[in-house]
Amino acid sequence: MTFYPTMEEFRNFSRYIACIESQGAHRAGLAKQLVTGQSGLFTQYNIQKKAMTVREFRKIANSDNHGGKYSREKNQPEPPPKREPGEEFRMEKLKQLWEKAQRLHLSPVKLAELHADLKIQERDELNWKKLKVEGLDEDGEKEAKLIRNLNVILAKYGLAGKKEAQMVNSNAIGDGDQEDELGDPRLEKLWHKAKTSGKFSSEELDKLWREFLHHKDKVHEYNVLLDTLSRTEEIHENVISPSDLSHIKGEVLLSRHAELKDKLRSINQGLDRLRKVSHQGYSSEAEFEEPRVIDLWDLAQAANLTKKELELFREELKHFEAKIEKHNHYQKQLEISHQKLKHVESLGDREHISRNKEKYALLEEKTKELGYKVKKHLQDLSSRISRARHNEL
Repeated sequence: MTFYPTMEEFRNFSRYIACIESQGAHRAGLAKQLVTGQSGLFTQYNIQKKAMTVREFRKIANSDNHGGKYSREKNQPEPPPKREPGEEFRMEKLKQLWEKAQRLHLSPVKLAELHADLKIQERDELNWKKLKVEGLDEDGEKEAKLIRNLNVILAKYGLAGKKEAQMVNSNAIGDGDQEDELGDPRLEKLWHKAKTSGKFSSEELDKLWREFLHHKDKVHEYNVLLDTLSRTEEIHENVISPSDLSHIKGEVLLSRHAELKDKLRSINQGLDRLRKVSHQGYSSEAEFEEPRVIDLWDLAQAANLTKKELELFREELKHFEAKIEKHNHYQKQLEISHQKLKHVESLGDREHISRNKEKYALLEEKTKELGYKVKKHLQDLSSRISRARHNEL
């Protein structure tokens, strides 16, 4: 159909469209408008297509004519880019540790945990370098703490380059090196009793096992720090220092002894708790369930905080525990995804392998990210309690 509107009619376009539709333009499929004016001849086309079903639209949208830009594959989020070796960390020594850990074929969960630990270590070391430039670590205490923390990481993940994951002297508390054992006869006896008592559901046994492993890690860390302190004292005894620096070294050693004493107290309290829980089961009135949160809450209660400060800290610990539970969930999903990927790879289905690799990569990145946040939050909370205890003394 062809229409010849005047400029006056064409000026109000919506009214004009209603007018030509009343004459059947919308049923014609193609309506040609010829508008004559002082500037020449203008032509406008109004093309109306017939209605289509969702299936027809999807077929057209996914066709080659449209480049498939509306397809599911085109609109799915891209998997995170795979980092090349050496891009994970800025510090060379941490890059080398990360590469070594990958060669050792640690489990996905262990690797994600190590990644978070190394990220925290890198952040702290870079911050320390700034402090050192400004002359704010004259006694070397912050540097010594960084070295101790790195030694704990090396021992925890078997990266120390020794047959044993750590050096244990005659004063050390015994702990085991095998990942699937607790290494302490007292802990193994308690665990066996708890498993066979019938007082725990499978979920509660999982929770209790995490507490046992947490206790083992605390003992492990204590032994590494004890060994580091012993070697430091030997070095200090053999070094002649100016008299004005001797008191600084003495204060540093006292500070390290105090740190060890606190850790030993925490270990003993943890062992008492494990004995109690293993014999009596979990109480429905328990304040917290996560071992690290329980430790922090015990320290907070002993730090002589005001009632208001303690209540605020309790609320923050609840948020922290929720964050840990989320991280634990992603760790389990990562392990499941890893097992599924290994199964699919054994079948050789390329499409399924590609899909599972993408899912695994996303879970791996999320687990690393959450692991870092949990460890950073734990470090911040521990520092606050430590400062409160120090101020009290």
